[in-house]
Amino acid sequence: MSRSVLITGATSGIGRSLVVQLAARHWRVLASGRNHDALASLQVETGCEVMAVDLSDSSAAEQLFEMAWNRLDGVDVLVNGAGMNQRKVPVEEIEVPDWEAHMALNLRAPMVLCREAMRRMPAGGHILNVVSTIALSSQANYSIYAASKYGLLGFTNTLRKEAQSRGIKVTAAFPGGTDTAFRTEERLDYMRPDSAALMLVQALEAPADVVMHEVVYRPMVETNF
Repeated sequence: MSRSVLITGATSGIGRSLVVQLAARHWRVLASGRNHDALASLQVETGCEVMAVDLSDSSAAEQLFEMAWNRLDGVDVLVNGAGMNQRKVPVEEIEVPDWEAHMALNLRAPMVLCREAMRRMPAGGHILNVVSTIALSSQANYSIYAASKYGLLGFTNTLRKEAQSRGIKVTAAFPGGTDTAFRTEERLDYMRPDSAALMLVQALEAPADVVMHEVVYRPMVETNF
């Protein structure tokens, strides 16, 4: 039987491209996001299962995994791709609600989904958390986003230690600049979403005796390394 995968952040950018590519490879996919129309379009295009959900609600994240488990007859692979970076300000201008919103989506939601996966996922499973190259460097005015992604990296590294003895792979992906709606300005010199998603496909389809702990990739123009 083909492998099953739950992908969050699937309505645009890298997440959407990943759904398209895995569905074309005959994976059984459940795609989640907040945009109902985008999910409906994706379902028509790929035949994937879809579920609209606001992952900033931790109970909704729990329900998403339960739904994916039932619809896909188990979840072999979890890809945590949902994220936000909507508040770029110096530290003295940070507002607590902005901080909490980013932590809820970028850090708490992946934690909840990983927790549910670890409670059910059998040996041979794979968890891939999309971090960001921001967690490998520093940049002024990105403290909220960076804190959430550094936190996700630390969580992922610990999860890998715990999952190893159970035969579950854990990968942290660090995509650099990608020309998606995540950015306010078009950047044609950045990676295309389909190119960035292909790197994730390669990590997920690595041989059974190989686990990619980290996948770091950037556009040729990027210099933050």
